[in-house]
Amino acid sequence: MANRALLVGVNKYRMAGADLQGCVNDVTNIRDVLLKYSGFSVREIRVLVDARATKAAIMKRLAWLVKGAAAGDRMVFHFSGHGSQIRDRDGDELKDHMDEIICPHDMDWDGTYIVDDDLKKMFSGVPKGATLDVLLDSCHSGSGTREGRAMAMLSPEESIKPRFLAPPVDIRMREEEDLSVMKIGRAGNPQTHVLFSGCRDNQTSADAYIKGTYNGAFTYYFCKHLRDAQGELTRAELLKRLRASLRFEGYDQVPQLECPTAARRKRFTV
Repeated sequence: MANRALLVGVNKYRMAGADLQGCVNDVTNIRDVLLKYSGFSVREIRVLVDARATKAAIMKRLAWLVKGAAAGDRMVFHFSGHGSQIRDRDGDELKDHMDEIICPHDMDWDGTYIVDDDLKKMFSGVPKGATLDVLLDSCHSGSGTREGRAMAMLSPEESIKPRFLAPPVDIRMREEEDLSVMKIGRAGNPQTHVLFSGCRDNQTSADAYIKGTYNGAFTYYFCKHLRDAQGELTRAELLKRLRASLRFEGYDQVPQLECPTAARRKRFTV
């Protein structure tokens, strides 16, 4: 049995005005949980943050994550950073006709982003009996970004920033043009992995100031509940507690869990 984890956090973006504050803390938080409660070792976890988290580097490490995967292996991919949406080009998004994307450090609107279809293709070869948990703490990650509490609830030193990059005007206009020529296809769902997402695919996820530090609200409470239970939570119970905490704290985002029914009854990474 092999363990492999890839943890990506992007606070610093090449794109002006896009920086976040809680993503690197998210990476250290998830790493700590994997080491203490999931039986991962330091050598089994690879980390990319800020300027090292380019599209090329992320795709290269994703290939490492799933290469040679066999029954009994455990894999984790965690991404914390901006997300967005672009017009679906291959007709597999029947509901909203939008593809969800995650945004690397070198994000631009000319193709330097990672589409949900890229992740689906990368993970499609994971064999039966292997476990792959995907955690996306980014906006529009529900089928695969960050907004949150009412500003009136925040003290002056606190802040919340959505982990969402809005497409520029020319991209939005191009999407409107595409509506008239788009072909509708049928989406495939290989069910090769477990997806925890910070919000629904029409929501944003919060980059928030929580108890003295900046974190992703989803990742913070995800790790908190695993620590509180010493890792002994099923994925379904973890989701239930996570949603309750975010709702109690006043966040609008609703975390999602997409996986086969049997996986919901097992613990995270099992």
